[in-house]
Amino acid sequence: MVKNKQLGLNGHAGDNRRHQNGSAEEASIGVEEKTDIYRWRLLDERGCQTWHYLESDEEVKAWPQSIADKYFLGLPLDLPNLPPPKTPIDSVQNCLSFFSKLQLPPGNWACEYGGPMFLLPGMVCAWYVTQTPIPQPVAIEMRRYLFARQNSTDGGWGLHIEGESTAYGTTMTYVVLRLLGASEEDKRMIKARGMLHKLGGAVNGPHWAKFWLAVLGVMEWEAINPVPPELWLLPDWFPLAPWRWWIHMRQVFLPMSFIYSAKFTTPPNSLIRQIREELYTRPYSSITFAAHRNSIHPRDNYHPKSFILAIINWILVYIWFPFLRTDSIKRRAEDWTFDLIQREDENTDFANLAPVSSPMNLVACYIREGPDSYSVRRHRERLPEYLWMKNEGMLVNGTNGVQTWDTSWFIQAAVEAGMAGDIKWRPMLIKALEFLDDQQIRENCREQDVCYRQQRKGAWAFSTKTQGYTVSDTTSEALKAVLMLQRLPGYPTLVSDERLQDAIDTLLTMQNASGGFASYEPTRGSEYLEYLNAAEVFGRIMVEYDYPECSTAVVTALRLFSSHYPYYRNADISKAVDGAVQYIRNAQRPDGSWYGSWGICFTYAGMFALESLASVGESYSNSPRIAKACEFLISKQRADAGWGESYKSCETGVYVQRESQVVMTSWAIIGLMAAEYPEREPINRAVKLIVGRQSPNGEWKQEGIEGVFNKSVMISYPNYKFTFPIKALGMFAKKYGNPTIP
Repeated sequence: MVKNKQLGLNGHAGDNRRHQNGSAEEASIGVEEKTDIYRWRLLDERGCQTWHYLESDEEVKAWPQSIADKYFLGLPLDLPNLPPPKTPIDSVQNCLSFFSKLQLPPGNWACEYGGPMFLLPGMVCAWYVTQTPIPQPVAIEMRRYLFARQNSTDGGWGLHIEGESTAYGTTMTYVVLRLLGASEEDKRMIKARGMLHKLGGAVNGPHWAKFWLAVLGVMEWEAINPVPPELWLLPDWFPLAPWRWWIHMRQVFLPMSFIYSAKFTTPPNSLIRQIREELYTRPYSSITFAAHRNSIHPRDNYHPKSFILAIINWILVYIWFPFLRTDSIKRRAEDWTFDLIQREDENTDFANLAPVSSPMNLVACYIREGPDSYSVRRHRERLPEYLWMKNEGMLVNGTNGVQTWDTSWFIQAAVEAGMAGDIKWRPMLIKALEFLDDQQIRENCREQDVCYRQQRKGAWAFSTKTQGYTVSDTTSEALKAVLMLQRLPGYPTLVSDERLQDAIDTLLTMQNASGGFASYEPTRGSEYLEYLNAAEVFGRIMVEYDYPECSTAVVTALRLFSSHYPYYRNADISKAVDGAVQYIRNAQRPDGSWYGSWGICFTYAGMFALESLASVGESYSNSPRIAKACEFLISKQRADAGWGESYKSCETGVYVQRESQVVMTSWAIIGLMAAEYPEREPINRAVKLIVGRQSPNGEWKQEGIEGVFNKSVMISYPNYKFTFPIKALGMFAKKYGNPTIP
């Protein structure tokens, strides 16, 4: 295998693969198998990141492991200890010395973007039912990761890596471990099966779990609540039309509804028949699956089905499908949903929005166009971009990376800390700027209105421009990073004025009537659509919402842009900023906090909100709301001077403490500094904690999980532990003259 060619599914192109029929030899019972971790390599081609396992010594010699490879894999780096930092900027310099070594050839930074435990199962299920060979190194490392994340107390798995065991996590992880070769007699599988049965068996899984179980043939379709593709035939003006839903929900529902209508199930084999008998508390043949459409374990039932949704499901099951649905309507619905699937594939070159919908698109293409079609082949080629290899094994990332997002934040942090003027770091930052230049989206989707896509020309996607989805905050943070660097001496002007204006034009299309900004597109539907939330395990998933984080990103980007281009759409920008700032003010809670939807939780949102209000001149001394927000943050500072907030805050809507975290401490410092909080002593102590936790080689070690989505799912942002300490320490040094740390 050569460096610039992807073979198989991220592994070797040879014959040592586990095949769809389950005929490969099972993993040794109770023995932890692992590959030679020194043979893994990360390839980054213009942001497209894929892991490769080198089989021969010749390949290993021709493609040495980089420092970044070793870091991601948890291998010794053999980096020298740096001089102990005496000031905040010394600490920043040490961090840059370390983090610069992780920059990849295109100029971006990479990292794990894991946490959710339901992503890998969908990928494996799709491979299995489409008879896609799974390379043995991938199968081994996926097994190793899943076992590493097994809850030691009860043997189950949760919705995310820090969560309690659930029917969803335990069912799907157990099934894919069996598909990947784990023996049912493995003591870890026996323990997992016991926990699953204690949870009531697979019949108590949520809707998305039951969907994949039906596709695999280990559950009957009668147990799945309806996913009718006919909804896509509703006129656009209709309040329930799917184009009004949040983009992730509708892109999951789209292929799911096509597959549901086809009632596709992979042909059973001996392994499938065995799994059928392992998932339930009674024999498979004795289960009346139709009686379990609404069965769900309380741990999974974060958002219970509404009475309205239950009535709709009853009408669909007992009236619509048996009596009213004609073959003509069925064909029309399936044809239109598949046309929209094809448009999604075209607009993303088969990368798709995320790893929940992408495997479903593969299955839909397999059903409609066959196993040898171009669409199936191309999906098989693109899915490995979601895979990530680490010291615990192989997982599936929440997107095909965080390339643009992390690179944008790092540039801003380096500028904030005054490092962009240091010639030592200029080559690194120019490479990062070149990456952002390359990744700006330069055109809209073909017939974007037909496929319900938001304007995207001039925007930046969260990961890469190939993925191609406008995101308000990513576009804003990338725009700020470009503006910051291109206006400094010694940095090239790569992104033209016209292209910067394109970014502004797109951002201005994304504001809601409330004044706030959502994530991918303006809110299109009413919050009442949450009554149709069938996912059960997630909250606030049906429509877009305003977010303090996204609104702040846009406010600060628009204001920075206007400072350089005061005459471009000045009135529109002023109006947008005024509306967004007023939304942020209105979103503040009585205790002075803001609820965060993309990071944990009140600490994260507080940082953003305070920055946005500071950008329009509000501070602790002149704004009671700012003073109240600062006092809220100060009230949460822990005895060791740090801040630590549990993911439970996201679930409950109430601040829940945990041990201090470097990332959250940095967020609090940034918010307090932006607000010009007058008391220096609490910030001094927090800075000392951050510097004190830095390793001799300049890195900070990974602590708790940092991110969240849909209130109940936590996700990792490992590069935050570099970016936000740099920014916090830089802001502190700028204000207080880089004092010696006692």
